[in-house]
Amino acid sequence: MSESTEPSEQPADAEFPRRRSRALVIILVIAVVVVLADQLTKLWATASLQVGVYHSLIGNLLGIQLIYNSGAAFSFLVDQTWVFTIIAALAVVALLYFSRRVGARSWAVAFGLLLGGAVTHLGDRLFRAPSFGQGHVVDFIAYANWFIGNVADIAIFCGAVLALILAVVGVPLRGGPRHTHGDDSARIAD
Repeated sequence: MSESTEPSEQPADAEFPRRRSRALVIILVIAVVVVLADQLTKLWATASLQVGVYHSLIGNLLGIQLIYNSGAAFSFLVDQTWVFTIIAALAVVALLYFSRRVGARSWAVAFGLLLGGAVTHLGDRLFRAPSFGQGHVVDFIAYANWFIGNVADIAIFCGAVLALILAVVGVPLRGGPRHTHGDDSARIAD
């Protein structure tokens, strides 16, 4: 029985370097697109909007309101900006490290979204006012008077949701055939 499963697993492992190369390209392209979209929209927001002035897009559900955020979502740890600089740096390093293990295109999309969001948040924390490492993130998308975010936040949220879905449905990080419990029980029944 083990002889029949080994040949089918060998080609999958032999294909991993090629899948990984494609996945790394996807990760980097998506990350660059996220960084560019985030930074360009922040450039627009800082040039076009006044701090604190709300502009409705869809009633009270969605609007535009420029703020400079020294904390996290929901104004969490507002005076601890350096904490978020360290967290963003660690997230970037971890995503880059684990990106080497990605072979599935779907996981590459998730990693690209997360990496792009983390890189742009790190850039804001490092290079925006008031000082190096303590920069305030530009937020301008107001969600129903609940919180105000930006394009990087959307990318991080979508990347995290996608990663959760992929993990729950069992998509292998390395790509290749999906191994499910149903397949194991079928083999045992044979």
